[in-house]
Amino acid sequence: MLTIAVIPILIETAMQTAIPCLLMRGGTSKGPFFRATDLPSDLPTRDRVLLAAMGSPDKRQIDGVGGAHPLTSKVGIVSLSDKEGIDLEFLFAQLQPDKDTVDTTPNCGNMLAGVVPFALETGMVSSRGETSTFRVLTLNTGMAADITVQTPGGQVEYEGSARIDGAPGSSAPIEISFLDTAGSVCSGLLPTGKPRDTVTVTGEGFEDFTLDVTCIDNGMPLVIFKAADVGATGLETVAELNADTDLKRRIEALRLQISRTMGLGDVSAKNYPKMTLIAPPQHGGALTTRSFIPHVCHDAIGVLAAVTVGTAVKMPGTVCDGVAQLTQGAGPLTVSVEHPTGEFSVTLDSDPAHPEVVTKAALLRTARLLMRGEVMVPRSAWDGRRQD
Repeated sequence: MLTIAVIPILIETAMQTAIPCLLMRGGTSKGPFFRATDLPSDLPTRDRVLLAAMGSPDKRQIDGVGGAHPLTSKVGIVSLSDKEGIDLEFLFAQLQPDKDTVDTTPNCGNMLAGVVPFALETGMVSSRGETSTFRVLTLNTGMAADITVQTPGGQVEYEGSARIDGAPGSSAPIEISFLDTAGSVCSGLLPTGKPRDTVTVTGEGFEDFTLDVTCIDNGMPLVIFKAADVGATGLETVAELNADTDLKRRIEALRLQISRTMGLGDVSAKNYPKMTLIAPPQHGGALTTRSFIPHVCHDAIGVLAAVTVGTAVKMPGTVCDGVAQLTQGAGPLTVSVEHPTGEFSVTLDSDPAHPEVVTKAALLRTARLLMRGEVMVPRSAWDGRRQD
């Protein structure tokens, strides 16, 4: 007689919550992208989920999908828009490897490059021909941008000949045209009301020093100053600048002090303003930059930081005068901003009646889908139920 052993099957309740996402590179940044409807609706729980997903706070982010660097500790959240003339809405979240903060105040033009590919990949929108253009509203700052991607045969094309410094290889181009970027976080383009301010910086661990700065926000709040005024050349490597604790102490003291003048209040726990050192160009561009974001030197330069630097170059009376090398002709102006790993070109359109006022900024980025699936977070962070 045949005896069949019955092996009991144990079905356990899942101890983690699975959240659909795509891991994408956007420009020179990287991180998971989510549909807003797949995340908790209440902000404290949402932030707890994002921290768990990325593995923060931990400098290695070993228990999450973060890349142990501010440029790879970014999150994109995308939703369809019901606003007239807007197709998609994008909320950018900046996390830090070793902090428990989720900052949705500033924008990120690099991660913005991944929004339309994400929406097409997930079926949120459909292609519109060989190329597809969608208008995206960035919820962080209320800024709109027209984004064009290559969609031959109705599919997102990632391979191509476009190159951007700070990302290896080449990819299909993604064209981004920013509309009305002035005063994205600050009260206006020039939050102090002047293209140049003289400030004396005081703090512990260094002697007081005085320097000229330009406080400007054309998509990203920046404090721009000459590298020589803080004892640097502006040609240092990223590693050299990150290792210079004395320099970083002076820059942070300047940031904390000037931010109050910019109307930003106490920014000790915020990721803005970014601090940008400038020097004369070395490779045929308009000028050389080294950007702190704000405590780590950027390997390249952020998209909106490049737009803002380009605006400062174009505007008379800023600290860029006498440093930048630029020939102004008729029509749109292209500014090549040099950075540690190459250059970033932005094309700026102006109001004919007020040439110093930038009305549109166009640039080229690339993006690539790296992985699709689900990110797992502990049920103690979220049980998967929305509070709608």
